[in-house]
Amino acid sequence: MGEEIKTDLVLAENQWIETERLILRPVTLADTEDVYEYASDEVTTRFLFPANQSLAETRANIATSFIKDPLGKYGIELKKSGKLIGTTDIRVNDHNGTAEIGYALNSAYWGNGYMPEATAALLKLGFEQLDLVRIFATHDVRNSNSGRVMEKLHMKKEGLISDAERRNGEVVSLVIRGITRSKWLALQQTENS
Repeated sequence: MGEEIKTDLVLAENQWIETERLILRPVTLADTEDVYEYASDEVTTRFLFPANQSLAETRANIATSFIKDPLGKYGIELKKSGKLIGTTDIRVNDHNGTAEIGYALNSAYWGNGYMPEATAALLKLGFEQLDLVRIFATHDVRNSNSGRVMEKLHMKKEGLISDAERRNGEVVSLVIRGITRSKWLALQQTENS
C-alpha cells in the first residue's frame, strides 16, 4: 500500500477523535454560526486570515476548506455543550514523513487549555498511527499565544522565517517550531512513569 493511501486511510478512520473535554470532528454547514462567531472576530483572526464579513462567506469557506477535502481537518467541539469553538488540522507530507499542524480558536475560549488538548491529540495521531518522524507548526512572530500553545506541546523553536508571507495585507515573519517522533516518545514514557 502506498504511503499516501495509508495516510488517507488512517485519517479516514480517525475523523472523530475524543479527548477529555473535546470532540474533534468534521466541520459541516450546520456549524456555520459557530464558525462565523470566531471567523468574523478580528481578535481571533488577526494573525490568521481576513475576518469573515457574512454568514454566507463563512458557509462558502466551510464548503471549500472543510467539506471538499475533509481528511485531517477537525472542528473542535466542547463535549459539555456541543458548541464548535475552533478548528485544527494536520497536513501530512507522505514523501518525507512530516506534517504541519494549524489551528484557530474562538478568542472567547482562550486561556482554558483547549488548543493544547486538541493539538496534542493530533500529535498522538501523527506519531502513533501515521508513523511520522516530525511535526511542526508556524506562527506569526507577534502571536505569542500561539507560541505558548506550541511550547506546551514541547515543540521547540527551530527558526525564524523573515518576511515569510502576506497575511491580512501585511508581510509577516514566522516562527517555526517542531517536535520529533523520538522526543515525543521519550516524553510519553516520562509522563507514563
